[in-house]
Amino acid sequence: MNGENDANGGPRIPRETAAPPVQTPDAKALLRQALLGARRALHAGSRTTWDAQIGAHVRAWCAQRHVTDLGVYWPLRGEPDLSASYAELARLGVALWLPVVLERDAPLRFAAWTPGEAMHKDHMGIAVPEKLRFGPTPSALLVPCLGFNVGKFRLGYGGGFYDRTLALSPRPLTLGIAYAALAAAFDGQAHDIALDDIATEAGLI
Repeated sequence: MNGENDANGGPRIPRETAAPPVQTPDAKALLRQALLGARRALHAGSRTTWDAQIGAHVRAWCAQRHVTDLGVYWPLRGEPDLSASYAELARLGVALWLPVVLERDAPLRFAAWTPGEAMHKDHMGIAVPEKLRFGPTPSALLVPCLGFNVGKFRLGYGGGFYDRTLALSPRPLTLGIAYAALAAAFDGQAHDIALDDIATEAGLI
């Protein structure tokens, strides 16, 4: 981190032109820490505006892709909060599903979810529906990104849950979700799968 701010007042993250791509596990761990700090430092008022803008891009993407069932996420650690868009998508008839971790080294499972229904925190501290109604992996997924690069590769928290999920066949459509300030320079690894698109407040990538 160089202490500089971007045009929106948020911390600046190294871009592909600013530094060599991150390659080692230790470097990726440091980049994760930097990205988490940068996301926490984003102005709360700006985030609220950006969340609404990202939500609008998500709805447009779903309409363009004719999405009828969508895996969403419950925000944690400063991820964009798209709850208003989830409610609108449900109103439009899109079936929503939340990811559930059942095994540490397995793909995610998905439970049917309706905005407003009772929730509780699972063994990993993540909110899931109180009554789990499992189904097949949705045909499209929103994938929260801690960081992302120009190749549409995602940097997550390191658990590999989405990597294992996207390795399933048939592979679901994917829309990464991130703030534009979290674009960063890093190399994709052999097990990484590029996302189909990424939505930031600035639009679709």
